[in-house]
Amino acid sequence: MRRISAGSQLMDDFFGGYETDIITTIYGPSASGKTNLCLLAAIKIAKNKKVIYVDTEGGFSVERVKQLTNEYEKVLKNIHILRPTSFEEQTKAMNKLRKMITSKIGLVIIDTISMLYRLELGSNDEEVYDINRAMGRQIAMLSEIARKKNIPVICSNQVYADFDNKDKVNMVGGDLLKYGSKCLIELQKTPGGNCRAIIKKHRSMAPEKEVLFKIIEKGIEKTKEGKGFRFF
Repeated sequence: MRRISAGSQLMDDFFGGYETDIITTIYGPSASGKTNLCLLAAIKIAKNKKVIYVDTEGGFSVERVKQLTNEYEKVLKNIHILRPTSFEEQTKAMNKLRKMITSKIGLVIIDTISMLYRLELGSNDEEVYDINRAMGRQIAMLSEIARKKNIPVICSNQVYADFDNKDKVNMVGGDLLKYGSKCLIELQKTPGGNCRAIIKKHRSMAPEKEVLFKIIEKGIEKTKEGKGFRFF
């Protein structure tokens, strides 16, 4: 079972890095560390191979890359960014991505896979089936790339509150992403301004293992939890 580094020793120690033949989905609320984890992995791989980064939220920051690595010039040359602004454009970007896959590609990142899908659902109530089917095809294509080409795929995803259980959050896309991903990592925010990563699904690890970290200028670092309750 091949893996790549998460670009952070803390995360490598936590879950062993990203498996190369599956989709890993990292999900959580805003400012919980999703894009930072995506950037850390992208930077690590882009030092030696090409990375395809589909940025649907405008979260990819050149300045943040410069903070995270001194080799930013080399890294930025090896990251190919696609920036769809609608779900239709996201579908086209995915089709373009398939054609871009070569042996030089070391990682595919979709950050986030659900935002444009969520907006499309909200504006087209009568076309829910077609939108879900299109999303299903995108996930199937990403899974095929990971499985057949042995290229790891990382998807970040948004969450929404469960009104029947306020302590629970659900991924946007529900079962589409849940079953399409062999590894699920939930991120939470804590009252002290830290972040918590929790393994929710993994092929070789028991669920609910967790680590607390904080985002710093040079990446992330392990921290301890202060007094207080979790919030999501």
